[in-house]
Amino acid sequence: MTESRETIVNRVTAALEGKPSAFAIRNARRIDARGIREHTWVVASPSGVIAATGTSDADFESAARSADIDPTAVDGDVRAIDAAGRLLTPGFVDIHSHGAWESSFDDGPEGIAVARAGHVIHGTTRQVLSLITNPIDVIRENLGYVRAAMDRRPDVLGAHLEGPFLALARKGAHDPICLKDPVPELVDALLEAADGCIRQITIAPELPHGLDAIRRFAAAGVVPAVGHCDADYDQARAGFDAGAGILTHMFNAMNGLHHREPGPIPAAVEDPRVTIELINDGFHVQNPMVRLGFGLAPHRIAFVTDSMAATGCPDGAYKLGALDVNVVDGHARLVSNGAIAGSTLLLEVAVRRAVLELGIDPSAAVEAATLTPARAFGFDRPNPVTGAPIGLVAPGYAADLLLLDSSDWSVESVWCAGRRVR
Repeated sequence: MTESRETIVNRVTAALEGKPSAFAIRNARRIDARGIREHTWVVASPSGVIAATGTSDADFESAARSADIDPTAVDGDVRAIDAAGRLLTPGFVDIHSHGAWESSFDDGPEGIAVARAGHVIHGTTRQVLSLITNPIDVIRENLGYVRAAMDRRPDVLGAHLEGPFLALARKGAHDPICLKDPVPELVDALLEAADGCIRQITIAPELPHGLDAIRRFAAAGVVPAVGHCDADYDQARAGFDAGAGILTHMFNAMNGLHHREPGPIPAAVEDPRVTIELINDGFHVQNPMVRLGFGLAPHRIAFVTDSMAATGCPDGAYKLGALDVNVVDGHARLVSNGAIAGSTLLLEVAVRRAVLELGIDPSAAVEAATLTPARAFGFDRPNPVTGAPIGLVAPGYAADLLLLDSSDWSVESVWCAGRRVR
């Protein structure tokens, strides 16, 4: 019998708000940013951290017994898993997503719980919750909900404000009535409401107070992103020099590549400090441009979904903030003007597409959904948000782990910080 969505949400929420436990996986094919390793095992400690990994059966037995796990158990102990050749990867990390399962991260605690469940069962173990352009008071309230979720569960990394400091000419599916120039008073108001939960904010650097806002947010520990902008090459470079460390969904909502008007993309490609988001759904960015992006900035491409509430749902009518959206064939567009309104993408699908359709090296594809987005915020090192680093299958890293089918790369089992959620 198939579980109802409500049952899944309740089960996932309980697991993520519960305690981690020790577990062991053997006979896996490990794929992470360091490459591919056959016949791999991993043992996670009761604290939700990877205690040991290796390839030797004898070493596995010793490490498992050290964690009080019977290494010979197959069916009797759910903490000892025989992967039987399945792919073992780090959990996926999405730093730009708005929702799923008819819920948005702007919809308060219930919306966060539902949308997160829709993503985590497909392998996205950690997520930065993107909040759409809204009136400032609404954004401030929504930041409070994200802050509260961070305190309850390890999978919520914080908030990404995609707006309101965007260029009108490149607003995409954002409400033009709510767009603002980032004057110091508004910057301070958002930082105060966030209580440290803002990870990322997209800013058009060419706005009158754009560069000043980038400096202010960066000084507060936020990673500003250049995006939804009409910036030229020099303006984008000025934004990165002011402290921006991310390019929001490369190719989308910005000036494109032109031999006499380079725009922001070459500015980001040339700057090794910049992480470059990319929506690999074949719609926002077609396959030749995805491959081009990997060639332009190896190890700096971060797959993002930019997914909205229709993710995991049938075609039909939905909302993005206050704006009406129609989804046809899985593609979301504003009813008012036909502008692309986010995606219905999952990182599971983005990784699968990269490997099976685009022919991208499996380690590079996994890196784009794990270590690279983690590194954008320093989460590849011990830090106050995740505690243990994330992004690799390695001792000392958080036990964020996935088992995937080796043929179609579908996610079958999921652990987040030592908590099994699927």
